[in-house]
Amino acid sequence: MAIRYNLWLDPDNTAQHRAVEADLERYFMERFADYPHIRLFGADPYDYDAPFNRLYDALMARAAEYCERTWCYVASPEQLNRCFFRAVGRSNKFVQDDRS
Repeated sequence: MAIRYNLWLDPDNTAQHRAVEADLERYFMERFADYPHIRLFGADPYDYDAPFNRLYDALMARAAEYCERTWCYVASPEQLNRCFFRAVGRSNKFVQDDRS
């Protein structure tokens, strides 16, 4: 398996990595606007059919394609994950169930 991730191939290009990550975070925020409020997890955080988990999988794939198409940049899974959860933290679209 060849290394494809730009972060690994050119780790010193921090300006590009930061720009791509900022754009990815914006990308996720814009995609969240397309959905009604989404409940975070619920009783079983490992329910892979839960709306949040299905959304995560779909948006990860779309974001990777967006990054390659727009930036000619292959984001690492860690970059995608970090940007996604930063966007979740900033978004008002997510509602957490009471754990009491």
